Amino acid sequence: MDLVHKIVIGVPILYGLNRNVPSKISKNKFVPDNEMKKALAFLNNKNVYPWMQKDPRMCITLPTWLPFLDTKPAVLFTYRHPFHVALSLEHRQKMPYEQSLRIWIVYNMRAIQNSKDLCMVTSSNSAVLTDPLTEVQRISDDLTTKCNVPEPPHRLENEIVNRFVDTSLQHAKDTKKDDNKVIWMQHNGCDIEEYTSIFPTNTLQFKKEKEIYMKAMIVFCDLESGLAYKSDYAWPNLTYEALTYQ
Repeated sequence: MDLVHKIVIGVPILYGLNRNVPSKISKNKFVPDNEMKKALAFLNNKNVYPWMQKDPRMCITLPTWLPFLDTKPAVLFTYRHPFHVALSLEHRQKMPYEQSLRIWIVYNMRAIQNSKDLCMVTSSNSAVLTDPLTEVQRISDDLTTKCNVPEPPHRLENEIVNRFVDTSLQHAKDTKKDDNKVIWMQHNGCDIEEYTSIFPTNTLQFKKEKEIYMKAMIVFCDLESGLAYKSDYAWPNLTYEALTYQ
């Protein structure tokens, strides 16, 4: 069992579906085991700065780590279209759309809430795939100028970026609009398109799924506009009691 998974199990409240963010975990409420102590010895070693840690579950577990870090980390927050994530999880894990869309909202919500006191640079999957070199260089520059991350020794080159970004894998569905799709509604100028469900439209399953889809798409639109990053942003309530299935 890896470290992040242990913390997810140990701090289940952080995964809650309620929109209110829980308070930070204090040191006296969480005791690192030997594995976490080894990780902290590395993360707090100034001789290895800068380091990068990438794990989606850190969206949930970040408040548990922060009290043990000597220096506040910078955050690179990036997001992907919620339904493309749902399609991927359905293909790889047979996860129902309602569940994957709900998880998409929670992870993005918790990532932003749990990073509110940290220096954050934002991007999106679509922005990276549209112009990888320009967007990745912007991210690098912003991390240095805004968050005081040490400057890389060299400017990025296409050859380097192309080793890590394969635009052929996701480019079509993440950067191109389907002109044949019906627009269900617009949210602050952002189109919310119809999607194809396995459930008939007159069933309760479809109504539940569609309501979560609409909530996820509104959050996506608000990420696109920047509204979701505001401190007073009203995140959707995902408790089952709050759903109407209209």
